[in-house]
Amino acid sequence: MEIKTVAIIGLGALGILYANHFAKRMAPGDLRIIADQGRIEKYRRESLYCNGEKCEFFFVTPEEKTTPADLIIFTVKYNGLKGAIVAVKNQVGENTLILSALNGITSEAIISEVYGPEKVLYAVAQGMDAVKEGNRLTYAHKGFLCFGDREPGKVSEKVKRVADFFTQMEFPYLVDTDMPKRLWGKLMLNVGVNQAVAVYGANYGVIQTEGEARTTMIAAMREVIPLAAKEGVTLTEEDLNYWLEVLSKLSPEGKPSMRQDIEAKRPTEVELFAGTVIELGKKYGIPTPVNQSLYEQIKALEAQY
Repeated sequence: MEIKTVAIIGLGALGILYANHFAKRMAPGDLRIIADQGRIEKYRRESLYCNGEKCEFFFVTPEEKTTPADLIIFTVKYNGLKGAIVAVKNQVGENTLILSALNGITSEAIISEVYGPEKVLYAVAQGMDAVKEGNRLTYAHKGFLCFGDREPGKVSEKVKRVADFFTQMEFPYLVDTDMPKRLWGKLMLNVGVNQAVAVYGANYGVIQTEGEARTTMIAAMREVIPLAAKEGVTLTEEDLNYWLEVLSKLSPEGKPSMRQDIEAKRPTEVELFAGTVIELGKKYGIPTPVNQSLYEQIKALEAQY
């Protein structure tokens, strides 16, 4: 069954980036941006811009009855996930597929509890360096969406269906046959880059060159490796170097989401990063001092809002 209609929920950096890409290639109504009435009015009043270009989006409220979407993409922050799951209810039909581009390693399982694991594919957004300030998004690299089945070693018809659609849309993607490892690798990256840049300030440039920020970032990332092993996922120094290579290609002026959150005085995703590492460290009796320190420093920054 061919994918023809898409619903996106969450117009942060990733949501705007993806929605703007699809909006140029899809008819209004085939691409639906799900948002409550208050947000829709704000977006219409102030407009949204992507690299200086005004975005033209077709909005649908959670209450509106429409035909189900063939594909739903979640691009909300983790603390908005539960509300978003409820908000897309009218978009979910018998053959709807769901991708979650959220950070962390738990969003797919949470969505699956409500809509069923058979609808959910696992996904990781990587390589984008977008910065959202107010209603304006700027980026140098769009990155790509990496996705696949939950079980390693297979490529299902559902994955092929999404891949065909992305090819048709000229949307950058990669099908991965070991998504658990990819999710843990992205967690390892975020635990390092998001938190180190949040604490040391500035932008990607601060961790792309040698110094205290980069040393702290790599030390925080290394704490994830033994925890992943306990959870049945093998991460190695080679994997760590792969993610450092991903990082090296981002615009030095770009900023990870946590730094953007702190500058905008929004709640961060520290519980998703250091919080997860500390919790698993306690569970398995593995010390995680670097993440403990970053956790405390980020909480202190949030307390200053």
